Amino acid sequence: MKFVDEASLTIRGGDGGHGCVSFRREKFIPRGGPDGGDGGDGGSVFLRGSHHLNTLSDFRAQRHFQAPRGQDGSGRNRTGASGEDIYIDVPVGTLVHDAGTGELIADITSEADALVARGGFHGLGNARFKSSTNRSPRQFTEGGKGEERMLNLQLKLMADVGLLGLPNAGKSTLIRAVSEATPRVADYPFTTLHPYLGVVNVGGYRRFVMADIPGIIEGAAEGAGLGLQFLRHLSRTRLLLHLVDLGSGTDVSPAESIRQVEGELQRFRDAVFLQPRWLVGTKADLMAAEEGAARLDELCETIGWAGPRFLISAVARQGLEALLQAVDQFMEQQCERAA
Repeated sequence: MKFVDEASLTIRGGDGGHGCVSFRREKFIPRGGPDGGDGGDGGSVFLRGSHHLNTLSDFRAQRHFQAPRGQDGSGRNRTGASGEDIYIDVPVGTLVHDAGTGELIADITSEADALVARGGFHGLGNARFKSSTNRSPRQFTEGGKGEERMLNLQLKLMADVGLLGLPNAGKSTLIRAVSEATPRVADYPFTTLHPYLGVVNVGGYRRFVMADIPGIIEGAAEGAGLGLQFLRHLSRTRLLLHLVDLGSGTDVSPAESIRQVEGELQRFRDAVFLQPRWLVGTKADLMAAEEGAARLDELCETIGWAGPRFLISAVARQGLEALLQAVDQFMEQQCERAA
């Protein structure tokens, strides 16, 4: 299934049913009086968060949704049936904006329902207008119109840990090694064309969700490469793992690669730049253990890095256990602070 993280919808609530004008006419019952019933309310439209979805691709085929209208009232004070509400499943993490005003209508961060188009109110039958001075009312009201809106949906993946780095830094290899996610891996840039989510089991009931997004290149915040389209997926993560290739000879030095990515994060959004971020040196299997540790120390000294650092090889599974345990402990501390 193709990954789609933006969609446009046209939705409309159902119209309310009209009220009825009716008078009771039965044998041996004089002066029966008005008995026109009310109409039914129109159905409303709700968006419902679902953890079973991770893309908005379903809305490529269907973009228009309308709830049923309420039935009209009838004689003998019978009220029309209300139109059924409709529920549209969207991935958890979807932002819903009004296309006309840009207003944020809902931020769906859980499996909950968000009302996005209210159905019309029911019309009133003539029995409602009976009074001591109006014994035979012929007044009634029509049902109200349902709300109609054009919506812009934007998906921000809900993940605990986001993988960050230049193309070919080893992000896809890492998420394949620690989860069941299967992003494409090859020895050339931009093999990952859309985000992947993987659930990492640390042991027992402890687990966290990791997100792999396409590599970020210089100018991503202005739209270069694939970075701008997917940088927003990092805004919901609680921890960023900044991966840097220490093992292969590339045109960009490890220090310069870090500065490039940091610059794009800051230009994109300060909130993302200020998120907790750990440095992870990758491809340690391509060098001796002492050389890898020395390169990582030299890199941290060059860029003035004082935060947590790790040296791993996802292919050889070196250093993965220490990294995952540290991430798990960080998540536990975050939960304790939130509690």
